[in-house]
Amino acid sequence: MNADRPAPGADPLFELAQALRRFADERDWDQFHAPKNLAMALSVEVAELLEHFQWLGEEESKRLPPGKLAEVGEEMADVLLYLVRLADKLGVDLVQAARQKMQANAQKYPAHLAHGNSRKYTEL
Repeated sequence: MNADRPAPGADPLFELAQALRRFADERDWDQFHAPKNLAMALSVEVAELLEHFQWLGEEESKRLPPGKLAEVGEEMADVLLYLVRLADKLGVDLVQAARQKMQANAQKYPAHLAHGNSRKYTEL
């Protein structure tokens, strides 16, 4: 990860990335963790997450029973783990990238124009 990252203990994503590195190293899996492979695995996990919502109505998707919510949580964890591992392999600071993206979105979608509608920024 980037050298300017906060000290361990201050950054849960950094600690998670470190734990994932150790996990992969202990199993000699780093050889399989090329960014291309991690991105494909991430896509598969997102598809598995979507599968839980595929045939639900909008209201049903907001009120998942406890067992289903636990399953969704496991899929969300898989997505997070692959995303953190991919970011680590590429040296991307996810929090910084997310903050920059939010700033860019704030410029594309000014609240006074985007409030209450879902149109793309080019249509505001």
